[in-house]
Amino acid sequence: MTKELWKPGTMVYPVPAVMVSCGDHNIITIAWTGTICSEPAMTYVSIRPSRYSHEIISKTKEFVINLTTKKLVFATDFCGVKSGRAINKFEAMKLTPEKAKQVKCPLIKESPVNIECAVTEIKKLGSHDMFIAKVLCIHGDKKYIDPRGNFNLAAAQPVAYSHGKYYQLGKCLGFYGFSVKRK
Repeated sequence: MTKELWKPGTMVYPVPAVMVSCGDHNIITIAWTGTICSEPAMTYVSIRPSRYSHEIISKTKEFVINLTTKKLVFATDFCGVKSGRAINKFEAMKLTPEKAKQVKCPLIKESPVNIECAVTEIKKLGSHDMFIAKVLCIHGDKKYIDPRGNFNLAAAQPVAYSHGKYYQLGKCLGFYGFSVKRK
């Protein structure tokens, strides 16, 4: 296999495409997000300082990560290219704000999973600042919970982002530990 050498850049793809709600009614689409710790449950979002949501989250120290789906992909893209300074994205995309349990910003009702977060630290890293946050609680849509009590995310048709494009996920190729499981 012959490989070409590239300059440093963002190559860890695909990544989740999520809509982050913050403030009274703002939504920003984020691809720079993920899990950073299991115990306690911690996550992050990285946002450019010039973005309206950066200003809001810096002040309120809270946000909600809303997972996206095939049905939400248009709204996901829209909320990433339009500024909340000028429009209410909930209204523009006909999304339903839903009261959260532990933060003041709304959940997006149409999302299959909503993760309420409280900022514990802001790291200035260069083009983006990383908002490190504690996961306060998670809301999962009951229609995706199977009879065994497991959340079936594939049924929600989740979306990932890779090199400027959105992709639908869904085919399971294995499970944790399948490579060493006894037959």
